[in-house]
Amino acid sequence: MKQSAVALGGLALGGGGYLVSCTPATNQPIPGSLLGPSFKAGHLLRTGLTVVPTQTEEIDVAVIGGGVSGLSAARWLSKHSRARVCLLELEDQTGGNSQSGQNAVSAYPWGAHYLPLPNLANRELLQFLEEARVITGYDAAGLPLYNEYHLCFDPEDRLFINGYWQEGLVPHWSVPQPDLEQIDRFLALMEEMKQAKGADGRFAFDIPLDSSSADAQFRQLDTLTMQEWLHQQNLTSEYLRWYVEYCCLDDFGATLEQTSAWAGIHYFAGRKAQAANSDPHRVLTWPQGNHWLAERLREQTGAEIRTGALVYNLELKEGKVLIDYLNLATNQATRLVANKCILATPQFVRERLVAKISKTAPKPAAQGFSYAPWLVANLTLKKVPNGKGTPLSWDNVIYGSRSLGYVYAQQQSVQAFPEKQVITFYYPLPDTTPAARQAVFTRKREEWTELVLQELEKAHPGIRREVEQADLWVWGHGMIRPTPGFIWGQERQKAAAPLDGKIVFAHSDLSGISIFEEAFYQGIKAAQQLLPV
Repeated sequence: MKQSAVALGGLALGGGGYLVSCTPATNQPIPGSLLGPSFKAGHLLRTGLTVVPTQTEEIDVAVIGGGVSGLSAARWLSKHSRARVCLLELEDQTGGNSQSGQNAVSAYPWGAHYLPLPNLANRELLQFLEEARVITGYDAAGLPLYNEYHLCFDPEDRLFINGYWQEGLVPHWSVPQPDLEQIDRFLALMEEMKQAKGADGRFAFDIPLDSSSADAQFRQLDTLTMQEWLHQQNLTSEYLRWYVEYCCLDDFGATLEQTSAWAGIHYFAGRKAQAANSDPHRVLTWPQGNHWLAERLREQTGAEIRTGALVYNLELKEGKVLIDYLNLATNQATRLVANKCILATPQFVRERLVAKISKTAPKPAAQGFSYAPWLVANLTLKKVPNGKGTPLSWDNVIYGSRSLGYVYAQQQSVQAFPEKQVITFYYPLPDTTPAARQAVFTRKREEWTELVLQELEKAHPGIRREVEQADLWVWGHGMIRPTPGFIWGQERQKAAAPLDGKIVFAHSDLSGISIFEEAFYQGIKAAQQLLPV
């Protein structure tokens, strides 16, 4: 998705080395909003509630958390049982990190914005996409046919490098030959890793991660950083290292020094899609990003969904799970008495909720779960400025920038010449020092906006004159980061262990990588642990 020091004159961003100055006095303020997960609800959860519920309901299964994992779990239960399922979500809408917004110009994402074509072995995900009519059928060879509307339209991506927009994100425009050779060698290594299998016959890198080989020769890569692995391979090109770090920031919000080498290689080697009517590297995308997928999951849950529901107490008593929650709109407190419970929340929320239960049960140490803050900005422009080279694409990245660039929210629109345009800018904040993390919650919207504009001006000088509105969202805990030792360490496995056979856990945190496929899988895995309910 992002001061260590804020002063009147500017702000130093940890990790990036960029200095953001004050907005020049000649610039007019740009209207907009600063949003984020519910601050009021988070504060109530941290400080604790002692409200006594005034009503009680009995249900079969409670699902706490309406992100992709929670929705996936509820969907699975509705398809494979007759259980009465109630899903409780803190925010006003379900979707978790896959939120979206909309203005008069376009819908746009507030978080995850695409899904790569799934591997053929991921049958559960393919079936969901069939039901969502993203997959329209299969050819004689069994390869899926994708609805062309959902496949990213051309041009798909471009990179601003050496004053020019080149096609594709792998640097090549005016890149010296020795660097090109290193880039080619790295990509060849990734192709080898994509097909590599361990002694157990499994792919070394697969999706979901649990399907990957347990062979030690591959899993030991989790003990290294991606930077260390590149050094071992004598891959020292700054162009290559920028590209690999861009990829780590894209999926993990982490730098080369913060990313497990196993996870970094998995980014390139885990996907092995095939399709009847598409190249395997293409992605599925929507104006509102992955919230479109979350809404399809919600439609298929069959559960009773209650949003604005703050769960503040969780207990095990007489073979039942007691869940107390507060309706934030009415201040009505309710107790659910459930046979089973799926806790589909991030680890830092889960630890607070199971505090009473886990006093007598072993629990993992929370410090192993590391999170990446993010800033997402949706800008409404009169027009995105032109530049030399490849025209405006779906994904637009700026070489050398700590940002991930921006996606064009109207890429899937059939309107050739829209009156205005919306772009979604992504800025990860990999500095996790206490001062930097505190600053994520204290910086003003005007300061965030200036940071965004200064990054964009590296490729689009004068773009601020085109911006009519800047709406921003700050994710304080945007996604789990696969730090060295976490993917195949003990802590992640311990965190997945059910409590007393009554409470099971579902979240992409339990995979160590925050991607749609893993959240979807963790939801199904948790639901299967409850059957029969």
